[in-house]
Amino acid sequence: MDEVDRIIAAWEVETPGLDTEPLAVLSRVSRLARHLDLARKRCFAAHGLEIWEFDVLASLRREGAPYELSPGELIHQTLSTSATMTNRIDRLAGRGLVERQVNPDDRRSVRVRLTPSGSALVGAALVDLIDYERGVLEPLNPFTRRQLTGSLRTLLASFEASGDD
Repeated sequence: MDEVDRIIAAWEVETPGLDTEPLAVLSRVSRLARHLDLARKRCFAAHGLEIWEFDVLASLRREGAPYELSPGELIHQTLSTSATMTNRIDRLAGRGLVERQVNPDDRRSVRVRLTPSGSALVGAALVDLIDYERGVLEPLNPFTRRQLTGSLRTLLASFEASGDD
């Protein structure tokens, strides 16, 4: 029995007949997300990064050479706003982790490019993150991990398709 089971049992006493099945799944997902967020913060802090910094740098690194995106593409990939992204790019540029490049196809716009030091930093943080997350999944056998991946993909796809935040 875990904490969610105790919460559900209490609700079943207080609200007999209420179907608490959604709580059984989503309360665990929510609690797990909080634990993972805290662990990611610690992992990234060990590299001098905040979560949002890792997100921006990782978005650029995943693009492959020359590791650049437009601010709009970064907004889309990191689910942030235009004003937030401008601030984030400024801060990362100030640290020498990204640089702004004039877009050769449209001189009125810019591209954000990952610097070599930004690439090295996000790469090291990624290795540590994956090592930690591999340990988190260790109690699950490979079949169960694949099954969980598929189930979460389905749930997330329906949520994202609805546009709910």
